[in-house]
Parts: sequence; C-alpha cells; structure tokens
Amino acid sequence: MSDGGEMPFDLGALIGQLGEVQHNLAEAQRAAAAEVVEGSAGGGVVRVTLTGAFEFESVTIDPSAVDPQDVEMLQDLVLAAIRDGIEKAAELASDAIGAAGMGSLPGLGGMPGLGDLGGLFGSQ
Repeated sequence: MSDGGEMPFDLGALIGQLGEVQHNLAEAQRAAAAEVVEGSAGGGVVRVTLTGAFEFESVTIDPSAVDPQDVEMLQDLVLAAIRDGIEKAAELASDAIGAAGMGSLPGLGGMPGLGDLGGLFGSQ
C-alpha cells in the first residue's frame, strides 16, 4: 500500500529492467571487443593496433624512427603509442556501457535506504 500518493515500488519491473540492461551490456561489450583501434605516436611513425578487448594485434615502426644512437626515443614512442591505443579502447568500452543503457534505470532512488543508486551507473 502506498501512502502520500506515491507509486509503490515495483521490484519485478526493476529486475526485468536489470536483466535487459545486462543483456544489452553483454551485446555492447561483444561489439566493442570486435572493433579495432589504432594508437600512434611521433606523428604516426609508431603505431599499435588493438581490439576493444585490449588485445594487441600489431606494432608498426617506420624505419625512419629507428636510430641506433637513440633507442630510448624509440622506446618512448612505442610506450606513447600503446598508451594512446589503450585510451581509445577504453573510450570504446565506455561508449559501449553507455549505449547499453546503464544510465537508464529509473526508480532506483525511490527504494528506501538505497538513495540515488541510479547515479552509480552514470548517464549519457
């Protein structure tokens, strides 16, 4: 029974929404994992490719970047390209989570004792 004119909380509906979000999230993660991103450094002289699942596929180094007298710079470029690739893959994963509807669970704040849990999932 509801008091004060509020709608009663429907746990069954929330569980149904959570199941749908879980399914959407799994689908979005699979799609993101199948995509390939490229990180680069030094104006593209060092490039790495990796999937949205953070599986590295290749490293390409332009011969002009290879200076036996300055191996440290090449190492720095490889590291910078890896970091760039990881950042792009992380963006892909973040976009997938947002697209899965993680921010669209209304009513979580209405459950007694839970506060605004909807904010934990973020919103797009």
